[in-house]
Amino acid sequence: MRVIITGAGELGKHLAQKLAHLGNEVIVIERDAKYAKELSESLDCTIINGEGTRPDILEKAQIEKADVIVACTDHDQDNILIGLIARNKKVPKIVLRIHDDQFLAVAKQLGFDDLINPSQIASSIISDTLRGVDTIELSCLVRGDVQFISVLATTRQINQHLNELTLPSKSAFIGIYRGNEFILSGENPVVRQGDEVMVVTTAGHVEKIREFFHEAVKS
Repeated sequence: MRVIITGAGELGKHLAQKLAHLGNEVIVIERDAKYAKELSESLDCTIINGEGTRPDILEKAQIEKADVIVACTDHDQDNILIGLIARNKKVPKIVLRIHDDQFLAVAKQLGFDDLINPSQIASSIISDTLRGVDTIELSCLVRGDVQFISVLATTRQINQHLNELTLPSKSAFIGIYRGNEFILSGENPVVRQGDEVMVVTTAGHVEKIREFFHEAVKS
């Protein structure tokens, strides 16, 4: 797998180390020249010194050949811009790290589903720990190619009951996030503007689900 990582902070560096160790081809783009030189001496991957939002730098990293791009710079706006460039280049998998809730909402509205929000992840783990829930143990229940995804509802789904929407085979609704409220699919809620729909599926059906939800946006 060919992975491009923009931003070599703690997340980017450790991710590059892990992916390279697993035998993946990893290209890291880092804007700080001195730090980029240090990384080139310590990481077993390609290091490019430059700004990850610049098309020429991404072309130097051969973005058109990437299987995955992970935008984890310190700036949410840059990560979203990198995501848009990657989408235009038809990169199959785009992962964005977003800190600010406002930019998180923007990224979702733009159709990005693979989003990492450190604050939400940390608060969820702490909350689970306080309630006596072992998050790591629960994650082990998800095996094989099973995936949980969240998709922002579009005009095609709004004002319909959840059970009126037809998903691809081997997929099922879990529920809806409406602000801070979570509504289970068993309650058969009416989908509203801004709802975030949670779906469990298999890896082979993820793109079909995304196409179903985003078709109204693209048309």
